[in-house]
Amino acid sequence: MCQGSARAQTFLCPHPCHAVLDCLFTKHLISSHLFSIVSSEGVSYMSVCHSSLPAAKAFCFLEDLRWEFTACFNNTVISLAARPYPFLEFDSTIQKLKQQYNQSGGPALQVTLTEVQEDLRIRPPQVINLDEVELSNGTANGHIDQAAASAGINQRLEPVTAPGILSLVLNIMCASLNVIRGVHLIENTFQDDYEGIWNVVAFFLAFICCAFQCHLYLFHSSLKKLKSFVLLSIIVLCNLYLLGMRNVWQLLFHISVASFSTSLTLTRRFQQRTNDCGV
Repeated sequence: MCQGSARAQTFLCPHPCHAVLDCLFTKHLISSHLFSIVSSEGVSYMSVCHSSLPAAKAFCFLEDLRWEFTACFNNTVISLAARPYPFLEFDSTIQKLKQQYNQSGGPALQVTLTEVQEDLRIRPPQVINLDEVELSNGTANGHIDQAAASAGINQRLEPVTAPGILSLVLNIMCASLNVIRGVHLIENTFQDDYEGIWNVVAFFLAFICCAFQCHLYLFHSSLKKLKSFVLLSIIVLCNLYLLGMRNVWQLLFHISVASFSTSLTLTRRFQQRTNDCGV
């Protein structure tokens, strides 16, 4: 479809929403191009043309395309489409329809264009600009960039080093000591009318934080720096609260292990990927 030298590309694809829509008209304005979309009966039809082309002609083309497609494929065939490009044989019909619009400059019947213009006047298409597209994708509403969000999926962390293994072993040791002391203290707490219940809470909270420190070191996580300092702070506070239950050297050992683990977690980076073609 064209006007003058303006060419158009057409795409169609079945989408999972199979609710029967009368017709949903959408118009995307990006740079000097107009993306027109019609969704109906579980299939979306999209054309890309120059912004100088009247919207009515673009939607008229898509409406003709929709009728041609529904005449060739029923709902059962559409719902069973699973592989990519399942309707390649329909490309010849698209090319014929494009050639017809290119030669005549519009639909064959003027009444069709008039009906579409009237329909667009009654139900104006939803216009979406580039800023709104970015907003819907999360780049303008406070979400992290897609590249940063997928960094943990597409990249691997550096291999665990010898100091990392040492910190994991020490963290597991501290977690075991905390849970053992907490379990033993529960028996005395029940006998002493729950006087030492907060000591039990401190032991088990320190145990949970040690376990989370191991997880944070081994696996990528968002807000890693914030989580690391929160865990370290909780471990320090729990051990200070347990000053009467532990001597100074024991407190220094637990706090040192937590600090050591935090330092290694913060310094462990992603592996440097070699330059490739992105294949």
